[in-house]
Amino acid sequence: MKKSLFSLAFILLFAGWVSAQQQNTAQQQQQTQAEEQQQSGGPVMTFDETTIDYGVIEQGSDPYRYFNFTNTGDAPLIISNARGSCGCTVPTWPKEPILPGESAQIKVRYDTKRIGKFTKTVTLTTNEAEGTHRLIIKGEVKPKQEEPAAIPESKGGF
Repeated sequence: MKKSLFSLAFILLFAGWVSAQQQNTAQQQQQTQAEEQQQSGGPVMTFDETTIDYGVIEQGSDPYRYFNFTNTGDAPLIISNARGSCGCTVPTWPKEPILPGESAQIKVRYDTKRIGKFTKTVTLTTNEAEGTHRLIIKGEVKPKQEEPAAIPESKGGF
């Protein structure tokens, strides 16, 4: 009985050690790939911010927000696609390549006629080594306040 428990414990320890070694190897490979990509250059999309909060806005308010970015890499940046997480979020992006050092922006329109809190994403597909970026818009749309009805004229002549 003791031998089988000892054997089982040894097997479990060995399996754990092998698993840890595989994880270390995978992490080292990922780090090496990232270093090679940095050394080889290429486009790099650097954003001023990746989340924009509309705050609390009134129904029908300005639907547009802008994500500013710069190509901090050493090759032209190409955005091949930008996709909103639903039909209420519509991105517009530059179709021409953004040269190294140049800045541009992603314009995002949210349907501010929809009442309630929201958090939506825009996924960008680029020619960078990473390949994708995720931008976030959030906020809350409150119903438009009703304007009070006009005061009726008095017929008493006052």
